[in-house]
Amino acid sequence: MAHQVVTKWTSGMGFDAVVSGHHILMDADEQWGGENKGSRPKQLLLAALAGCSGMDVVSMLAKMHVPDYTFEMDTEGESTSEHPITYHTITIKFMFNGNELPKDKIVKAVKLSTEHYCGVNAMLKKAANVIVKIYINNTEVPI
Repeated sequence: MAHQVVTKWTSGMGFDAVVSGHHILMDADEQWGGENKGSRPKQLLLAALAGCSGMDVVSMLAKMHVPDYTFEMDTEGESTSEHPITYHTITIKFMFNGNELPKDKIVKAVKLSTEHYCGVNAMLKKAANVIVKIYINNTEVPI
């Protein structure tokens, strides 16, 4: 299956990408000639990673009958200092909150996503060290 994204230059350093019928605006900050009217393209990689893995995790936890929790991810990319500037290390923190959360099911869902299902993770692991951390009620859980 192939995917297509059409990206049009809007002005200055701004671009509008149409992804699955949704517009994503990209721009640089003023320091680099932009107007700060959109996301930075490289940071969208981090959002794609979190979205891909997050969708896997919530889907698996639903199948495992894990109810009543909140969930967010904090994804950070550490950049190289020379051009082309890339992320050499990406850390994705999976943070769950709730009462009596089943640690084993959460760890299993995150590991299945990050080691088997998430295609964005698989692609990024070829270029960067991807570190996965899990937190339940603000306590880091060993993976």
